[in-house]
This record gives sequence, C-alpha cells and structure tokens, in this order.
Amino acid sequence: MARVLIVAEHDGRTLNASTAKCVSCARTFETSAIDIAVLAGDGAAVAAQAAALAGVTGVIQVDHPANESALAAVAAPQISELAGGYTHVFGPSTTFGKDLMPRVAALLGVGQLSDIMSAEGAWRFRRPFYAGNAILTVEAPQDRPVVATVRTASYQAAEPMGDAPISERAVDAELPSHTRFVEIRSDSGGGRPDLQTASRVVSGGRGVGSKENFAIIYRLADALGAAVGASRAAVDSGFVGNDMQVGQTGKIIAPQLYIAVGISGAIQHLTGIKDAGVIVAINTDAEAPLFEVADIGLVADLFTAVPELTEALGS
Repeated sequence: MARVLIVAEHDGRTLNASTAKCVSCARTFETSAIDIAVLAGDGAAVAAQAAALAGVTGVIQVDHPANESALAAVAAPQISELAGGYTHVFGPSTTFGKDLMPRVAALLGVGQLSDIMSAEGAWRFRRPFYAGNAILTVEAPQDRPVVATVRTASYQAAEPMGDAPISERAVDAELPSHTRFVEIRSDSGGGRPDLQTASRVVSGGRGVGSKENFAIIYRLADALGAAVGASRAAVDSGFVGNDMQVGQTGKIIAPQLYIAVGISGAIQHLTGIKDAGVIVAINTDAEAPLFEVADIGLVADLFTAVPELTEALGS
C-alpha cells in the first residue's frame, strides 16, 4: 500500500494552501500513510497547521538554522533522507515545488512526474501536456519511489479538521554551502495573497502601458483583496517581475475570480487560467481572444473602467 510524504510549502509562519492540495491528491488513492515534512528554522506553528489537515496521518518537523529560508539546494538532501520507507514523495507544482522536486528525484535516482491532475490509482496518473490541449496517462513503476509535483489548480485544499501527531526529527544529511539566501523581492507587494493559491486575481497586460500605470491594477486588487498577476507581454515589457507571470511559462492558477485587464488572451495565457471559476475581461479590442472564454466581458478603456470599478468597490 502507498505511503506518501508531502513536502510542506510555507513562509515560516503560515502553511501555503498548495500543501493542502497535495494532501487532497494523495487522498484520491489508497494509502496507509500521508505524512507532511515541515522544514523550517522553527516549524512549530507550520507543523500544527499541517497536522490539522484532514487525511494527514503524521507531521515530521525538521528544525535547523539552514531551513530558515526555503532553499531547494538545502532542502533536497534532507527530503531525500526522509523519503526512506515512503513510496511517494509529493510537492506542489508551484515555483517552490518546481525548484525542489527535480533535485529530490535526482538524489533518489528516479525521474520526476510533473503536474499530476488526477490519480487513477497509486501508480497511475493523468497530467496535461501540449499546453493543456492533451492529457497524458502515466504509469509509474512500483519498485521505486514516485517523486511528483501536484497541479494545484486541479484540487481543492484539504479542510483543517484533523489532529495528526507531530514528531520532531533531526536529519543527518550533508548540506551544501554553495547556495545561500540573500533577500526576497517581489513587485506584487508582500501584503497581498499568494498568486498561485489566491481565490481572486487581477492581472494586467501590455495594454496597461507601463510600470507606473500598473498602480491601477494594484488598487483594484487591494479593493478586492486579490493577488496580482500579469501576462508574459507585461513581464517582457518590464512592467512587473516574472514572479507575477500567469500562463503556460508562468504560474498555472485556478482562482474563483480572475480579472484580466488589457490582456488580449494568447493561448499561452489561457492555459494558465482556464480552471478559473469566473473570468472577467476588460479590453478596448472587442476581437481579443480572451473574450471568447470570458464569462463577463467589458469593451472599454481600462484607464476609465478600472478606476471606476475600484471606486465602486470602495463605496
């Protein structure tokens, strides 16, 4: 029977919802254990949140000064040591997981399975490819660990209704010294929700015109309590950093509400948002491809429509 180890994504204080979605994936097939590994400087608070998730059987808390900041090069050797006795090692298909899990797979001497969107069994999974236009069924060998990332847009987060035991453990792994944490910088603002797990997202495209003009996107997002994203065109134009890019080569998201401002809707962008609940498009071009998939479309000048919408939300 499958035994699953999930690597927790967190900021040192709060467990990211992507971890709860990995738990939901593991619960769709037969398991004897679903454990979560929390690597942190002081992971007590995060471990408690992980232990509360429905379906979790145990939490492994690994406190170490080197784990104060999430560095894939530092975490991978520790996860590979913890993986002994587990048939599956899962991480979210987020920036964190995409950085970490290939290293874990390499250390365990196996290939990595990317973007699990559904499980037909413990060793048989479905994943998207060709920008989501086709679905591939993959069967993993049962005689070696399955290292995989879970497509967070395909799962609902497990509810906090459990009470799993927490065990503190020291891991005897050689940690690299060639990688060190310097700083975190983000154009999206530290007080806004995480782009990949937010229930509401406002994105701007090339039509916004400049980095300075992106202020109207931030104001609308703040009025909605939303995360901020961007199209690749906006990123390539230097309006925002690439950590905000939504799409095939950026972040795949599935918010309840997605508002696209000044985004035409290239296929690469649509790939990243097609699982959204409600898609709203604001663009002056009535022929923009995004209008074909939008639930609500507004053909208007964004520099007039967006401030008016922001003001209405604040009243």
